[in-house]
Amino acid sequence: MNEQETREMVSKAYTEALKQSETQGAGGDCCGTIATHAGYGSETEQFAAAAQSSFGCGNPLAFAQVKPGDVVVDLGSGAGFDLLIAAEQVGETGRVIGVDMTDEMIEAARKNAERAGVTNVEVRKGLIERLPVEDASADWVISNCVINLSPEKDRVFSDIYRVLKPGGRFSVSDMVARYLPDWIRQQSLAYTACIAGAISEEEYLAGLDAAGLVDVEVRDKIVYSKAQLRAIVEGELTADSAPADFIESACAQVEGEVWSARFVGARPQSSAASSL
Repeated sequence: MNEQETREMVSKAYTEALKQSETQGAGGDCCGTIATHAGYGSETEQFAAAAQSSFGCGNPLAFAQVKPGDVVVDLGSGAGFDLLIAAEQVGETGRVIGVDMTDEMIEAARKNAERAGVTNVEVRKGLIERLPVEDASADWVISNCVINLSPEKDRVFSDIYRVLKPGGRFSVSDMVARYLPDWIRQQSLAYTACIAGAISEEEYLAGLDAAGLVDVEVRDKIVYSKAQLRAIVEGELTADSAPADFIESACAQVEGEVWSARFVGARPQSSAASSL
């Protein structure tokens, strides 16, 4: 698949997932862990409508020092769960900008913000590789289980650098994979499940570093067991995609090799715009 085909596949998959979550009245996520197991707490009740359509793998705002008056940009903001949490943290003097490429997600995020009575949130349509956000305008960039879906991850890292103010920080929760069998890498549904497109933790850190970001490190991890991996795969693959014993064998092979991680770092205090 080329880059455009990949984006269309992802957008279609998440549109369907959004419809399903709204119809069933219960949310899910790309990684098979409920929100409370991914670093969230009471926010899931406070913003229940947005939480039920959350497809994240961690809480990018956990322990982040977002403060009143800050400008926060959320990459792949989806139905707006993290937008609402950030909006509460930045307060009336701050601003939160969500960016998503899927019309249905943008509409859902706007409705959820209106339902919550939040007025300091703006949702823009665009690609996370080419953010519709001004240079050096954000105090924080956050993202939740989205960058793994990008076919141009280096450009995402570069644009994080571009939109951050000098000294601005980022906190990104995402899936990483140290090793995956080829059959999983080749499955389109495993890609939209945030698995097949995942890169290694080392590659992720190197990409952020190459973009010019500093103080880059992994702050938190959730390592997936064989049972959790099997639930992810079986939830995304059709019954005839692979025999059950093959799925079991593959999950056993990659147990401990796939996890979600929260990456943090900053744009240097004195720095020029990234040129990638």
